[in-house]
Amino acid sequence: MAVELARPSYPFLVTLPGVYPPQGDTWLLMTALEREGIRPGADVLDLGTGSGALALRAAQMGGRVTAVDIARRAVATARLNALLHHRRITVRRSDLLSAVGQRSYDLVLCNPPYMPSPATRIPTRGAPRAWDAGPDGRAVVDRVCEDAPAALRRGGVLLMVHSKLCDPAATVRRLSRGGLEASISARAHIPLGPVLLSRMTWLRARGLLSADDRYEELVVIRAERT
Repeated sequence: MAVELARPSYPFLVTLPGVYPPQGDTWLLMTALEREGIRPGADVLDLGTGSGALALRAAQMGGRVTAVDIARRAVATARLNALLHHRRITVRRSDLLSAVGQRSYDLVLCNPPYMPSPATRIPTRGAPRAWDAGPDGRAVVDRVCEDAPAALRRGGVLLMVHSKLCDPAATVRRLSRGGLEASISARAHIPLGPVLLSRMTWLRARGLLSADDRYEELVVIRAERT
C-alpha cells in the first residue's frame, strides 16, 4: 500500500555531523508507527536510532522507549534530542541487540543500513556506516531478521524499513522462518538520493536499477509474533 509520508509534530531535531538525518525512510517508518499505534506503557525498542526521531515519536505516543545505536555520535544526538523535547528515553550504545540482553518488547522499530555497496567491507566509522550494507544491502537486515523473533513478546511487532534494492521478499521469508507472521505493509517512492546517484553505473550493471529509474521504492516490513 502506497502511503503519504508522516512528518513529526516536534519542530526541530539536532543532528550532529556524521549522524544519519531523518529523511524519506524515517518518515515512512514513522507513518507505519502511527498506523500501528502504541498502548500506554508499551515497551518499545528503536534499533539504529540515529537522530532519535522515531524514538521521540514513540515516546510521544506513550511508549517506554529504549533506543540503541552503534555510533557514539548517534547516541549523543538521540540523548540530546530527548532532553530538548523533554522525553524520557533510555539511549544506549549497542551493536543492535547486544546491550539489551534478554529483554523483550511489544514493538521493535528498525531503520537499518540497507544500501547496496560496491565495497565488500562494511564501514566501521563515518557517515557511510549509516547506509552501506555490503553488495546485496543485507548485511544488517539479515542480522535483524535473525535476532528479532527473540526480542518480541507474544503479540509483539517488528516494523522495519528498507529499500526494494535489498530484496524485501527475502526479508519476509527470513522473518517467517523465524516464526513471525511477516508481510510488506507499506510502500513509498522517493527520488534517487546522492548516494544512489553516485553508484548508478554499478547498480545498473547488477540489474538493480534501469537507465530510466529516477525513484527508489521503500518498503516497511511488518512482522508479528503471534
